[in-house]
Amino acid sequence: MAKAHQKHTALNRPAYGEFHLQEWAFIGAPCGVIQELAAKLTKATAEHYRLAYADADHAAGDQASQLAVPGSALVYTDQINYHRYDFAAAQNAFHRRPLFQDVDGVLVNGNHFSGKRQIVILDPRKADSLRRKLDRLTDVALILTTEAQPKPYDFLLAHLGDYRPVMMPLGDTNGIIQWLRAQLTAARAPLYGLVLAGGKSQRMGADKSLLDYHGMPQHEYVARQLSGLCQQVFHSVRAGQEIGGTAPVIPDTFTDLGPFGAILSAFRDHPTAAWLVVACDLPLLDRAALQELIQQRNSSRLATAFHNPATGWPDPLVTIWEPRAYPVLLQFLAQGYSCPRKVLINSAIQLVTPTDPAILTNVNAPEERAKVLGLLKKG
Repeated sequence: MAKAHQKHTALNRPAYGEFHLQEWAFIGAPCGVIQELAAKLTKATAEHYRLAYADADHAAGDQASQLAVPGSALVYTDQINYHRYDFAAAQNAFHRRPLFQDVDGVLVNGNHFSGKRQIVILDPRKADSLRRKLDRLTDVALILTTEAQPKPYDFLLAHLGDYRPVMMPLGDTNGIIQWLRAQLTAARAPLYGLVLAGGKSQRMGADKSLLDYHGMPQHEYVARQLSGLCQQVFHSVRAGQEIGGTAPVIPDTFTDLGPFGAILSAFRDHPTAAWLVVACDLPLLDRAALQELIQQRNSSRLATAFHNPATGWPDPLVTIWEPRAYPVLLQFLAQGYSCPRKVLINSAIQLVTPTDPAILTNVNAPEERAKVLGLLKKG
């Protein structure tokens, strides 16, 4: 039987909500109550997590023009302490999501927007409104009780069926904060390893991934260092390239872009994973150095990278790239840039100074290899 025609390529698609992968819509209370609670939560979690808030402007809806310069399609205003973008065109989820890619989660006023998950507040003043919006309650994560309504409404229980979410008092601010922190911690992306083995090695004159520094091909050595530190380890290879070893491969689908294309190809296959990317031309890099980088991983940043004192720049090929890096890399590519270091330099990242900077020694030519082999022999 012939397969059904598929018009578009099947991609691994992240499960976004309206704004973000992690979002909670507060519903069932007046907007002022929601805004006050959101302010407490964002402030209390700010040391470790970056949260955004989405709401409507309740005071300005009837004004003839919202733009500082009428007729403009977009107005950008540097507010000194923050930056403001006013769009004239209507915005939908596809427009909003890129704007929220730098945060860990979004708190949403559910009176105005839907959210991927919901937090229901039992405020009798909005009970009728909640009853009319039951279709928005698709994944209730938390119910907040009030003195006026200490138990869920009958219509809410009927809607939930056998499912009973976590419940706590709206006044238990510390409890709500701890619950939210636990949700954000659980949402941290799994760490995968990527061994860059697809380079052409033109300066070396031999495939750098096959060179022997430690009694085995270098790509296998790197994979062994990553094993146990990462949930899965993959080899990045050129299209059609054969490579030994037991690690699964990710063929390069963004061709002729070097390491930049390899990173994008990995994200294309697994867009919700974080990638510890390691090149094969760093023979002094060992497991202890990789552990040092992982221990200082900041998943609230675009990436965690070693600072290379020899260059003065972050090293993009011993770097943990978080899932939020995927759209950013694509944006740089769309602007004509395929240098992963340029992405790091122009993004909010976590920089780690290695205990032993020698681990970042890059070997691209035969004379450099001979020098490193001498060092390893002495060691």
